[in-house]
Amino acid sequence: MDYGMIGKIEKARRYAQEPERITLLSLKVDFRGDNNTYQMSMEESGWHCTCPGFQTHHICPHIMAMEKLLRPMLKRQPLPYAPGQNVVSDVEKAKRYAGEHDRIQFTAFHADFQGTNDTHHFSFSDGAWSCNCDFFKSRGVCCHTMAMERILSGMIAVSTVVTQ
Repeated sequence: MDYGMIGKIEKARRYAQEPERITLLSLKVDFRGDNNTYQMSMEESGWHCTCPGFQTHHICPHIMAMEKLLRPMLKRQPLPYAPGQNVVSDVEKAKRYAGEHDRIQFTAFHADFQGTNDTHHFSFSDGAWSCNCDFFKSRGVCCHTMAMERILSGMIAVSTVVTQ
């Protein structure tokens, strides 16, 4: 390992302690609920979940858990509670889910990372990372992707890297 990589690992450790530097633009998640596994997504237009609660109320404990877990990286207001929603039960379930990371598997996301000198665009899809920073282009890894791996520890399965 060379000094350049050692410096990036240290920077990634520091960056992981500052998740507010990250802006999640979109994401896809497999979320294992109490009764089934649901597919969730967040796009510019909003959240979506395949669970019955979302189909009825346009909010659910799965989304509420993700909003709690990812709060510093989501630069949007949380979804409001819905009329007829069992708020107490859903809030309790969302709190429990947010602490049970083994329920959550990120399958893809796109994000911006406010680095020390510039904003970098990075993504994860099909088990592979991509980042537009020069270090990633030359090494296939960078402080931005390593920081996000730390933040999402246990909720992301990495298989390969992709250079741009």
